[in-house]
Formats: sequence, C-alpha cells, structure tokens
Amino acid sequence: MAERIVIASDHAAVALKAALTNWLRDGGYDVEDLGPHDMNSVDYPDYGYRLARVIANGAADRGIAICGSGIGISIAVNREPACRCALVSEPLSARLAREHNNANVIALGARLTGEEMAKACISAFLGADFLGGRHAARVDQLSNPQLAKDPS
Repeated sequence: MAERIVIASDHAAVALKAALTNWLRDGGYDVEDLGPHDMNSVDYPDYGYRLARVIANGAADRGIAICGSGIGISIAVNREPACRCALVSEPLSARLAREHNNANVIALGARLTGEEMAKACISAFLGADFLGGRHAARVDQLSNPQLAKDPS
C-alpha cells in the first residue's frame, strides 16, 4: 500500500501544489489534494487546519503545507498537537525535521522555494525516518508541554 500524503496550500501556492501533486502521484504516492484548486484568494489558516485534522485523525501518513512564505500555514498546522510541521527551504532541514523531530508535515514557501528545490525537500522528508533514541523524549514534549522541564 502506498504511503498516503495530504497536500494543501493557499492561493499563492496553487501552481506549485499542482506540480508537486502530479510529481508525487507519478512517484507512486497516494496523494489527496485538500485545495484550493484555483487562484481565488483564500485564508491559509483554513487549509492548514484542514490538513492538520486529516493528519491528526490518522487518515494520512504525512502532509505538505504550502503558502506564499510557508510561515503562516506552518503556524496553523502546528496548532494541532498531533502535528509536527517544519518549515523547510532545503533538503538537509527537511531530512533533519524527520530524523530528529519526527515531523509529520513539512511547509514550503511557494514564493521562496522553486519547484526543483521543493521536490528535493520533499524527497529528503519522505526518504527519512525518525531516529528515536535521544530524540524521543524531546518529541514527546512537543505534543505534551507538561512533560517539559523548567530550565531555570
């Protein structure tokens, strides 16, 4: 069974999202495009929250969130405690987000990241696994702030 990926954007990233969706499907991934499907102005939080709900309920394995800068939609996705969304702009950060932070969503900035770099980031993200070990307790703290220790 192919890994299930959800992808969402705002109006600024519709073209990049479409290109990435086709590329992922050609690569054998089961991709659900959560919209939008045209360039009419939309609010990125709506699509970030929509993607986050799909990840949180277990209907997809990983997500890709895209807006003009990647910042706003990543903030929206991270409001869901089950999501660990990392804004990335190059493959090393995408790989480390997965390996060290068990990120299940990456965010990209359509106005800042070209299509080929976006593909390289996604390949690094999808090709990496969480390393666990010394990173596991820290990742648990991300979704459970009560587990964090006061550093003072």
